[in-house]
Amino acid sequence: MSSLTTVTTWLKKNRVPKRYAPIIFLTPFVALFLIFGMFPMLFSLFLAFQSWEPTAGLSAMQYVGLSNFTFALSDEWFWKSFKNTVWMTLVSGIPQHVIAIPLACFIHHSFGRLRNLVVGVYFVPYITSTVAIAMMFGTLFSSDYGMINQGLHKLASMPLIGSYFPQQNIDWISNPEHLQPAIAMIIFWRYLGFNIVLYLAALQTIPAELYEAATMDGATRMQKFWHITLPSLRPMIYFGVTLSLIGGLQLFEEPFILTNGNGGSDQAGMTSAIYLYRMAFDFNDFGAASAMSWILFVIIAALTYATNWVFRERRSTREEG
Repeated sequence: MSSLTTVTTWLKKNRVPKRYAPIIFLTPFVALFLIFGMFPMLFSLFLAFQSWEPTAGLSAMQYVGLSNFTFALSDEWFWKSFKNTVWMTLVSGIPQHVIAIPLACFIHHSFGRLRNLVVGVYFVPYITSTVAIAMMFGTLFSSDYGMINQGLHKLASMPLIGSYFPQQNIDWISNPEHLQPAIAMIIFWRYLGFNIVLYLAALQTIPAELYEAATMDGATRMQKFWHITLPSLRPMIYFGVTLSLIGGLQLFEEPFILTNGNGGSDQAGMTSAIYLYRMAFDFNDFGAASAMSWILFVIIAALTYATNWVFRERRSTREEG
């Protein structure tokens, strides 16, 4: 507030016309955005058409046209990392919303004054340090002394249901078959609370009169959920699914820390973002890494547009019906 007062006083003292005030106030933000936002993005696009060894300096850049994009599109490791990313995005993302919606409804209707406290507990993983989360789950997934294997061992020793659980300890981190489910579990656990907050906020905007009218018409709780709650939550579902899609395809921190930055055994934990990082900083091929990043950008934009089309198509179909 003091900075705003200082700028206002300066404007009056120097008799600056009021029409220039918005420009003066926006200049710091615009300058920071151009330097730290727009310039790196445009420079990355420029690098996508160059062959460059960073240690040789800027003068070592050589224009190679579409060679970097051709290499990226034919690189089997790029597509393997993209396949891994899509698998973990779907396996961790779909349950987030399938569980978050009914759980948000339960919290909304079952907890009174304690509702904010319960939501806060679910939201804690989202604001917790990624490094701390990855280290914690690295310990939990330990093949010898991890609590997850210990819990599965206890369940396997129980009668009737014991045969449905593995009898031997699972090597979650080193075994490529179990590494991806382990990472998906971490992502699901971390972002479930964030989606609960989104849907809980949307639930509070639904008019209570709709439920009262449905109760008077003899609607059951399940009928209210399917015909009132879900249609009302559709815009927020679209928003949440879009965020999960974009965030999932940019997955980096959790698998990077869990696999020590190398993608794990058989590169099962190698995501597209990790591969881009290694291509640039391990293999010193910034041109190919930039081309791959723009290919990933186009894929994310196309999938986001497809998600918007799906939800828009559903709305128009419902209105025509």
